[in-house]
Amino acid sequence: MATGSKKVIYVALLGNLLIAITKFVAAAYTGSSAMLSEGIHSLVDTGNGGLLLYGMRRAKRPPDKRFPFGHGKEIYFWSFVVALLIFSLGAGFSIYEGVRHLQEPNEIDNPLVNYVVLGVSMLFEGGAWLVALKEFRLQKGKQGYLEAVEAGKDPTAFAVLLEDSAALLGLLVAMTGLALSQLTGNMIFDGGASIVIGLILASTAVILARETKGLLIGESASQEVVEGIRELVEKMPGVDRTNEILTMHVGPDYVLVNISLMLSSKLDRAQAHEIFDLIDAQIKSRYSRIKRVFIESETRLSPRDVA
Repeated sequence: MATGSKKVIYVALLGNLLIAITKFVAAAYTGSSAMLSEGIHSLVDTGNGGLLLYGMRRAKRPPDKRFPFGHGKEIYFWSFVVALLIFSLGAGFSIYEGVRHLQEPNEIDNPLVNYVVLGVSMLFEGGAWLVALKEFRLQKGKQGYLEAVEAGKDPTAFAVLLEDSAALLGLLVAMTGLALSQLTGNMIFDGGASIVIGLILASTAVILARETKGLLIGESASQEVVEGIRELVEKMPGVDRTNEILTMHVGPDYVLVNISLMLSSKLDRAQAHEIFDLIDAQIKSRYSRIKRVFIESETRLSPRDVA
Protein backbone atom coordinates (compact mmCIF):
# COMPACT_ATOMS: atom_id res chain seq x y z
CA MET A 1 0.00 0.00 0.00
CA ALA A 2 1.30 3.44 -0.82
CA THR A 3 3.03 5.31 1.98
CA GLY A 4 1.43 8.52 0.71
CA SER A 5 -2.04 7.10 1.37
CA LYS A 6 -1.12 6.42 4.99
CA LYS A 7 0.19 9.95 5.41
CA VAL A 8 -3.09 11.35 4.09
CA ILE A 9 -5.09 9.22 6.53
CA TYR A 10 -2.90 10.14 9.52
CA VAL A 11 -3.24 13.85 8.75
CA ALA A 12 -7.01 13.57 8.32
CA LEU A 13 -7.43 11.43 11.45
CA LEU A 14 -5.54 13.83 13.72
CA GLY A 15 -7.26 16.88 12.27
CA ASN A 16 -10.74 15.35 12.56
CA LEU A 17 -10.18 14.29 16.17
CA LEU A 18 -9.14 17.80 17.24
CA ILE A 19 -11.99 19.36 15.28
CA ALA A 20 -14.58 16.93 16.69
CA ILE A 21 -13.62 17.78 20.28
CA THR A 22 -13.78 21.51 19.54
CA LYS A 23 -17.17 21.24 17.82
CA PHE A 24 -18.74 19.23 20.66
CA VAL A 25 -17.58 21.78 23.21
CA ALA A 26 -18.98 24.60 21.07
CA ALA A 27 -22.28 22.76 20.51
CA ALA A 28 -22.70 22.14 24.25
CA TYR A 29 -21.90 25.80 24.97
CA THR A 30 -24.15 27.38 22.33
CA GLY A 31 -26.88 24.78 21.72
CA SER A 32 -26.45 24.84 17.93
CA SER A 33 -27.96 21.86 16.10
CA ALA A 34 -25.75 22.34 13.03
CA MET A 35 -22.64 22.48 15.22
CA LEU A 36 -23.63 19.24 16.98
CA SER A 37 -24.14 17.60 13.57
CA GLU A 38 -20.73 18.82 12.48
CA GLY A 39 -19.22 17.34 15.66
CA ILE A 40 -20.77 13.96 14.88
CA HIS A 41 -19.52 14.32 11.30
CA SER A 42 -15.93 14.89 12.45
CA LEU A 43 -16.14 12.07 15.00
CA VAL A 44 -17.35 9.64 12.31
CA ASP A 45 -14.53 10.80 10.01
CA THR A 46 -12.04 10.14 12.82
CA GLY A 47 -13.32 6.60 13.28
CA ASN A 48 -13.28 6.09 9.52
CA GLY A 49 -9.61 7.03 9.36
CA GLY A 50 -8.86 4.45 12.03
CA LEU A 51 -10.79 1.78 10.10
CA LEU A 52 -8.91 2.56 6.88
CA LEU A 53 -5.56 2.24 8.66
CA TYR A 54 -6.73 -1.03 10.20
CA GLY A 55 -7.80 -2.28 6.79
CA MET A 56 -4.44 -1.34 5.24
CA ARG A 57 -2.59 -3.24 7.98
CA ARG A 58 -4.82 -6.32 7.62
CA ALA A 59 -4.44 -6.28 3.84
CA LYS A 60 -0.67 -6.71 4.17
CA ARG A 61 -0.95 -10.11 5.86
CA PRO A 62 0.70 -12.89 3.82
CA PRO A 63 -1.25 -15.69 2.10
CA ASP A 64 -2.21 -18.73 4.16
CA LYS A 65 -4.12 -21.99 3.66
CA ARG A 66 -7.49 -20.34 4.08
CA PHE A 67 -6.66 -17.29 1.94
CA PRO A 68 -4.14 -18.51 -0.66
CA PHE A 69 -4.22 -15.22 -2.58
CA GLY A 70 -3.61 -13.08 0.47
CA HIS A 71 -5.81 -10.60 2.31
CA GLY A 72 -5.64 -7.62 -0.06
CA LYS A 73 -9.43 -7.36 -0.34
CA GLU A 74 -9.65 -6.41 3.35
CA ILE A 75 -8.98 -2.79 2.41
CA TYR A 76 -12.03 -2.93 0.14
CA PHE A 77 -14.17 -4.43 2.90
CA TRP A 78 -13.20 -1.79 5.46
CA SER A 79 -13.69 1.00 2.92
CA PHE A 80 -17.22 -0.31 2.40
CA VAL A 81 -17.75 -0.35 6.17
CA VAL A 82 -16.62 3.30 6.23
CA ALA A 83 -19.32 4.11 3.66
CA LEU A 84 -21.95 2.37 5.82
CA LEU A 85 -20.85 4.30 8.91
CA ILE A 86 -20.98 7.63 7.10
CA PHE A 87 -24.52 6.82 5.96
CA SER A 88 -25.89 5.32 9.17
CA LEU A 89 -24.16 7.36 11.86
CA GLY A 90 -23.13 10.61 10.17
CA ALA A 91 -26.08 11.17 7.85
CA GLY A 92 -28.67 9.47 10.04
CA PHE A 93 -27.86 11.42 13.19
CA SER A 94 -27.50 14.76 11.37
CA ILE A 95 -30.91 14.42 9.71
CA TYR A 96 -32.50 13.27 12.99
CA GLU A 97 -30.97 16.17 14.89
CA GLY A 98 -32.10 18.64 12.23
CA VAL A 99 -35.70 17.38 12.26
CA ARG A 100 -35.75 17.46 16.07
CA HIS A 101 -34.63 21.09 16.12
CA LEU A 102 -37.18 22.03 13.47
CA GLN A 103 -39.88 20.62 15.74
CA GLU A 104 -38.41 22.13 18.92
CA PRO A 105 -36.25 25.12 17.91
CA ASN A 106 -34.03 26.67 20.58
CA GLU A 107 -32.04 29.89 20.73
CA ILE A 108 -28.30 29.78 20.01
CA ASP A 109 -26.22 31.28 22.81
CA ASN A 110 -22.95 33.07 22.04
CA PRO A 111 -22.98 32.47 18.25
CA LEU A 112 -19.53 34.06 18.03
CA VAL A 113 -18.09 30.87 19.54
CA ASN A 114 -19.57 28.87 16.67
CA TYR A 115 -18.11 31.23 14.07
CA VAL A 116 -14.65 30.90 15.61
CA VAL A 117 -14.87 27.11 15.79
CA LEU A 118 -16.15 26.84 12.22
CA GLY A 119 -13.40 29.15 10.98
CA VAL A 120 -10.66 27.15 12.74
CA SER A 121 -12.23 23.92 11.51
CA MET A 122 -12.10 25.20 7.93
CA LEU A 123 -8.37 25.84 8.32
CA PHE A 124 -7.73 22.33 9.65
CA GLU A 125 -10.01 20.67 7.11
CA GLY A 126 -8.60 22.78 4.30
CA GLY A 127 -5.06 21.68 5.17
CA ALA A 128 -6.06 18.01 5.28
CA TRP A 129 -7.99 18.42 2.03
CA LEU A 130 -4.94 19.87 0.26
CA VAL A 131 -2.79 16.93 1.42
CA ALA A 132 -5.42 14.44 0.20
CA LEU A 133 -5.79 16.29 -3.11
CA LYS A 134 -2.04 16.28 -3.68
CA GLU A 135 -1.83 12.52 -3.08
CA PHE A 136 -4.83 11.84 -5.32
CA ARG A 137 -3.27 13.89 -8.11
CA LEU A 138 -0.10 11.82 -7.86
CA GLN A 139 -2.12 8.63 -8.14
CA LYS A 140 -4.33 9.74 -11.03
CA GLY A 141 -1.46 10.89 -13.26
CA LYS A 142 -2.77 12.28 -16.56
CA GLN A 143 -6.28 10.93 -16.04
CA GLY A 144 -9.19 13.22 -15.33
CA TYR A 145 -10.63 13.23 -11.82
CA LEU A 146 -13.79 11.28 -12.64
CA GLU A 147 -11.84 8.90 -14.86
CA ALA A 148 -9.33 8.32 -12.05
CA VAL A 149 -12.12 7.57 -9.58
CA GLU A 150 -13.70 5.03 -11.95
CA ALA A 151 -10.35 3.38 -12.78
CA GLY A 152 -8.78 3.58 -9.32
CA LYS A 153 -8.11 0.35 -7.43
CA ASP A 154 -6.97 1.89 -4.11
CA PRO A 155 -9.98 3.46 -2.36
CA THR A 156 -8.07 4.98 0.57
CA ALA A 157 -6.84 8.24 -0.98
CA PHE A 158 -10.16 8.77 -2.76
CA ALA A 159 -12.13 8.03 0.42
CA VAL A 160 -10.20 10.61 2.44
CA LEU A 161 -10.46 13.23 -0.32
CA LEU A 162 -14.20 12.61 -0.59
CA GLU A 163 -14.68 12.84 3.18
CA ASP A 164 -12.63 16.04 3.43
CA SER A 165 -14.57 17.59 0.55
CA ALA A 166 -17.85 16.73 2.27
CA ALA A 167 -16.48 18.14 5.54
CA LEU A 168 -15.60 21.50 3.94
CA LEU A 169 -19.01 21.69 2.27
CA GLY A 170 -20.67 20.79 5.57
CA LEU A 171 -18.80 23.56 7.36
CA LEU A 172 -19.99 26.09 4.79
CA VAL A 173 -23.57 24.89 5.24
CA ALA A 174 -23.28 25.06 9.05
CA MET A 175 -21.91 28.60 8.90
CA THR A 176 -24.65 29.67 6.49
CA GLY A 177 -27.36 28.17 8.69
CA LEU A 178 -25.91 29.85 11.76
CA ALA A 179 -25.68 33.23 10.03
CA LEU A 180 -29.23 33.07 8.68
CA SER A 181 -30.58 32.08 12.09
CA GLN A 182 -28.77 34.99 13.71
CA LEU A 183 -29.83 37.51 11.06
CA THR A 184 -33.50 36.49 10.92
CA GLY A 185 -33.99 35.25 14.46
CA ASN A 186 -35.57 32.11 12.98
CA MET A 187 -33.95 28.92 14.27
CA ILE A 188 -35.37 26.91 11.36
CA PHE A 189 -32.22 27.70 9.40
CA ASP A 190 -29.99 26.04 12.00
CA GLY A 191 -32.07 22.85 11.96
CA GLY A 192 -32.30 22.99 8.18
CA ALA A 193 -28.51 23.23 7.95
CA SER A 194 -28.23 20.06 10.01
CA ILE A 195 -30.52 18.24 7.56
CA VAL A 196 -28.52 19.48 4.56
CA ILE A 197 -25.30 18.27 6.23
CA GLY A 198 -26.95 14.87 6.65
CA LEU A 199 -27.86 14.78 2.95
CA ILE A 200 -24.28 15.69 2.01
CA LEU A 201 -23.00 12.81 4.14
CA ALA A 202 -25.56 10.41 2.65
CA SER A 203 -24.44 11.36 -0.87
CA THR A 204 -20.81 10.88 0.14
CA ALA A 205 -21.58 7.43 1.51
CA VAL A 206 -23.43 6.36 -1.64
CA ILE A 207 -20.56 7.46 -3.91
CA LEU A 208 -17.94 5.71 -1.77
CA ALA A 209 -20.03 2.52 -1.49
CA ARG A 210 -20.60 2.46 -5.24
CA GLU A 211 -16.90 2.76 -6.04
CA THR A 212 -15.89 0.20 -3.41
CA LYS A 213 -18.55 -2.39 -4.27
CA GLY A 214 -16.99 -3.38 -7.59
CA LEU A 215 -13.57 -3.84 -6.03
CA LEU A 216 -15.04 -5.90 -3.20
CA ILE A 217 -16.87 -8.21 -5.62
CA GLY A 218 -13.86 -8.65 -7.89
CA GLU A 219 -13.19 -5.85 -10.36
CA SER A 220 -10.92 -6.48 -13.34
CA ALA A 221 -7.68 -4.70 -14.13
CA SER A 222 -7.97 -1.67 -16.41
CA GLN A 223 -8.79 -2.20 -20.08
CA GLU A 224 -5.36 -0.83 -20.91
CA VAL A 225 -3.68 -3.60 -18.91
CA VAL A 226 -5.92 -6.32 -20.39
CA GLU A 227 -5.23 -5.18 -23.94
CA GLY A 228 -1.51 -4.95 -23.17
CA ILE A 229 -1.51 -8.56 -21.98
CA ARG A 230 -3.41 -9.66 -25.09
CA GLU A 231 -0.94 -7.89 -27.38
CA LEU A 232 2.02 -9.46 -25.56
CA VAL A 233 0.55 -12.99 -25.71
CA GLU A 234 -0.48 -12.81 -29.35
CA LYS A 235 3.02 -11.71 -30.41
CA MET A 236 4.50 -14.79 -28.77
CA PRO A 237 5.83 -17.41 -31.27
CA GLY A 238 3.77 -20.60 -31.16
CA VAL A 239 0.53 -18.90 -30.02
CA ASP A 240 -2.21 -19.25 -32.65
CA ARG A 241 -4.78 -17.13 -30.86
CA THR A 242 -5.87 -15.79 -27.48
CA ASN A 243 -9.29 -17.05 -26.43
CA GLU A 244 -9.89 -15.16 -23.20
CA ILE A 245 -8.10 -13.00 -20.64
CA LEU A 246 -9.64 -12.75 -17.17
CA THR A 247 -8.18 -10.43 -14.54
CA MET A 248 -9.16 -9.56 -10.97
CA HIS A 249 -7.81 -7.15 -8.37
CA VAL A 250 -7.17 -9.17 -5.22
CA GLY A 251 -5.85 -5.94 -3.68
CA PRO A 252 -4.77 -2.48 -4.84
CA ASP A 253 -1.30 -3.84 -5.73
CA TYR A 254 -2.18 -7.47 -6.47
CA VAL A 255 -3.70 -8.56 -9.79
CA LEU A 256 -4.53 -12.14 -10.71
CA VAL A 257 -4.56 -13.08 -14.42
CA ASN A 258 -6.04 -16.13 -16.13
CA ILE A 259 -5.30 -16.62 -19.85
CA SER A 260 -6.92 -19.10 -22.21
CA LEU A 261 -5.06 -19.53 -25.50
CA MET A 262 -4.57 -21.85 -28.44
CA LEU A 263 -1.04 -23.08 -29.16
CA SER A 264 0.23 -24.40 -32.45
CA SER A 265 -0.29 -28.14 -32.92
CA LYS A 266 3.35 -28.39 -34.02
CA LEU A 267 4.59 -27.76 -30.47
CA ASP A 268 5.43 -30.57 -28.08
CA ARG A 269 4.79 -30.43 -24.34
CA ALA A 270 8.25 -29.11 -23.45
CA GLN A 271 7.99 -26.26 -25.96
CA ALA A 272 4.53 -25.38 -24.66
CA HIS A 273 5.85 -25.07 -21.11
CA GLU A 274 8.70 -22.86 -22.31
CA ILE A 275 6.16 -20.52 -23.90
CA PHE A 276 4.09 -20.47 -20.70
CA ASP A 277 7.16 -19.54 -18.64
CA LEU A 278 8.07 -16.79 -21.10
CA ILE A 279 4.55 -15.34 -21.08
CA ASP A 280 4.49 -15.38 -17.26
CA ALA A 281 7.87 -13.65 -16.99
CA GLN A 282 7.10 -10.94 -19.57
CA ILE A 283 3.70 -10.09 -18.09
CA LYS A 284 5.09 -9.74 -14.57
CA SER A 285 8.02 -7.72 -15.87
CA ARG A 286 5.75 -5.25 -17.68
CA TYR A 287 3.08 -4.98 -14.97
CA SER A 288 4.45 -4.97 -11.42
CA ARG A 289 0.99 -5.34 -9.86
CA ILE A 290 0.39 -8.70 -11.54
CA LYS A 291 1.51 -11.34 -9.04
CA ARG A 292 -0.09 -14.58 -10.31
CA VAL A 293 -0.61 -15.74 -13.92
CA PHE A 294 -2.55 -18.89 -14.80
CA ILE A 295 -2.51 -20.15 -18.39
CA GLU A 296 -4.98 -22.61 -19.91
CA SER A 297 -4.03 -24.13 -23.25
CA GLU A 298 -6.13 -25.84 -25.89
CA THR A 299 -3.04 -27.24 -27.60
CA ARG A 300 -3.69 -30.16 -29.89
CA LEU A 301 -0.77 -32.34 -28.84
CA SER A 302 0.98 -34.72 -31.20
CA PRO A 303 0.39 -38.51 -30.79
CA ARG A 304 3.81 -39.00 -29.15
CA ASP A 305 2.89 -36.54 -26.36
CA VAL A 306 -0.44 -38.22 -25.68
CA ALA A 307 1.10 -41.71 -25.52
